[in-house]
Amino acid sequence: MSNSRLVLAALATVLVVGACAPEPPPEPPAPTGPTAEELERMRQDSIRRAEEAAAAERDRQEELARQRMERAAEAARQSLRETVYFDYDESAIRSDTEQRLRAKLDILRNNPGVQLRLEGHADERGTSEYNIALGNERAESVMQFFTGFGLDANRFSSVSYGEERPAAQGSTEAAWAQNRRVEFVVTAGGDDIGR
Repeated sequence: MSNSRLVLAALATVLVVGACAPEPPPEPPAPTGPTAEELERMRQDSIRRAEEAAAAERDRQEELARQRMERAAEAARQSLRETVYFDYDESAIRSDTEQRLRAKLDILRNNPGVQLRLEGHADERGTSEYNIALGNERAESVMQFFTGFGLDANRFSSVSYGEERPAAQGSTEAAWAQNRRVEFVVTAGGDDIGR
């Protein structure tokens, strides 16, 4: 065999062997995700955010409940202060007056520390002495209503102003109707309503 053939045969062998040789393995890819420490920090941050959101929601719900309670307490105080009215020359409880007194009765039962002053009034007709007596009868009529349902009389005081403190001015039936009344003043326990 000639030298050139030998070189060609050797070259062919090298080419065949080189073509069959395995390629070196590829480089492993560079890490693209977070490290274990970063993952743990992210998990802790997520837990903290969830706890903060839950605490904020609890605070919001508590504030809403407090606001509802305060609105209910204010409505109860307003109901206690609501004036009741009487017919001309009468101290008998009317049906509309009874409805208002029953609403007050429930509040008073649920709030035993509440005390009221009952202020009796009359319109301008009649003598001053008569109207003082009539205002007193009206206040006493309301007190008897409450005590008739088992409330302690010590929770109530009464005063009569007769015609001296009119709610409406004028000598008309509309003005007189507004002046024949008992007004209510919360003298103790009003701030404890609803607590």
